[in-house]
Amino acid sequence: MRLRTKNLADYAEAKALATPEAVAIYLESGEHIRFESIFKEALALATSLSSLGLKAGDVISFQLPNWRETVAIDIAAVWLGLVVNPVIPIYRDHELAFILTDSRCRCLFIPGTYRDYDFPQMIERLSPGLPDLQHVIAVRHPAADDQMLRYENLIEESSEPVPAKQPTDMSAVKVLMYTSGTTGRAKAVRHSHQSLSRAVDNGVEGWGLGEGDVMLMPSPVTHITGFANGIEQAFISNCKTAFMERWDVDLAAAYIEKVGATGCVSATPFLQELVEKAQRDLLTLPTLRFFACGGASVPPSLITDAHKVFANCRAFRVYGCTEAPLITVGFMQPEEESLAATTDGRINNWDVLIVDDEGQALAEGADGEILVKGPALMLGYGEEQQTRQAINNQGYFATGDIGHITPEGAIVITDRKKDIIIRGGENISAREIEDVLHRHDLISEAAVVAMPHARLGEGVCAFLVMRDSAVFGMPELQAFLQESGLAKQKWPQRIELSEQLGKTASGKVRKDVLRQQVKALIESEA
Repeated sequence: MRLRTKNLADYAEAKALATPEAVAIYLESGEHIRFESIFKEALALATSLSSLGLKAGDVISFQLPNWRETVAIDIAAVWLGLVVNPVIPIYRDHELAFILTDSRCRCLFIPGTYRDYDFPQMIERLSPGLPDLQHVIAVRHPAADDQMLRYENLIEESSEPVPAKQPTDMSAVKVLMYTSGTTGRAKAVRHSHQSLSRAVDNGVEGWGLGEGDVMLMPSPVTHITGFANGIEQAFISNCKTAFMERWDVDLAAAYIEKVGATGCVSATPFLQELVEKAQRDLLTLPTLRFFACGGASVPPSLITDAHKVFANCRAFRVYGCTEAPLITVGFMQPEEESLAATTDGRINNWDVLIVDDEGQALAEGADGEILVKGPALMLGYGEEQQTRQAINNQGYFATGDIGHITPEGAIVITDRKKDIIIRGGENISAREIEDVLHRHDLISEAAVVAMPHARLGEGVCAFLVMRDSAVFGMPELQAFLQESGLAKQKWPQRIELSEQLGKTASGKVRKDVLRQQVKALIESEA
């Protein structure tokens, strides 16, 4: 892959001039994003943001669904040299307060009431503790008050001159994304214009994307997948995107046929539901040629079923993370079906090492921790100490996953070293949930582990030791977590009360034993 010398704003401007009416991103509403109109919207927004005093290097956050406005925000930020901080819309007080404080966010874009949740009310609660936050901009919220600006007003025509575009520096920080960590505190992942574009290029190369391809994007643009392969890819490649605001399998199937979607990279449950619908309704979705999935375990039978039911689609696993996006690109050839079903994908443009606990390289086929190095690797975390702990002196990032490399150059994940739960493709820190549970007066000890989940791959189970044998059930837990402000997708779906938690000689809870215990319980109840 070649190094890129142009950033998103450069490409957006060039395509607005060359193909003004061409579609960049399809929208379910039919009011598609076209190159000229979105570029003009972004320039108007950049002019307003500049007049508000925002300058190169400032962090702006958006907590929005897959809406048109996210694209304009991204382009405007690059034009001004701002750092973009996408925040997952399902986050609530607990997560959002930390992210906005840690990033020193100066400007935040939020919806009004979305999916029955009042975002302005949340910001009103948090704002006294956010001294760096100077501007809150409401998107699609006509009832914005004096405390908030309206996005729609900021993109109106203005007599103010458009600020000069910041010089292109591909090594500059472009995006800040927070990912769950084993310490309980989310880590700020920093990507440059170059590293993010190289992640996109890896998929374009691996999947042969070009003119005529349309990438269905149900993953949130606040995730690395949705941001890179949803927004950025539509401008720096010749592949279009089709945004879905929210996954619905019936809408997805109709949308694929409507826009002629040729590919999708998203969470495993989406492929599962699409295959089941195709089997049920005798759909073949002939335009779809590949579906890359990961983030949750992928049953081999799901891959083979997809190949049987879809006319032209190859399904396969891929592997990566926010810090190191798209390490593998899967196997797309018909004769590679077994590899697509049994491995986590073919390594493409990454150096991968498998090491033992002492950091020594292991032979091919031996299980150890997976270390990776490549042009799409993050610049580092927000905290230098976190970066030093994660990236060694040779520039390899320790993924925290255990696995091996096959003779075909594929990765096979066999275990997880990090204390992370992957629920429907979303990384959840067990430590973060435990820290919240330990605030409850009646809970003496809490250990949170992954448990099998039929649809999402993994769910959240909490093993609790209560003080004075207190009675404690799911209603009490949910009431407490609601008050804590922890996002609902992190709430345990199951609790197990124990008199004590088994520990190692050094005092660490034997989570491997707890995972096996809850797995056996679930299997016995089936």
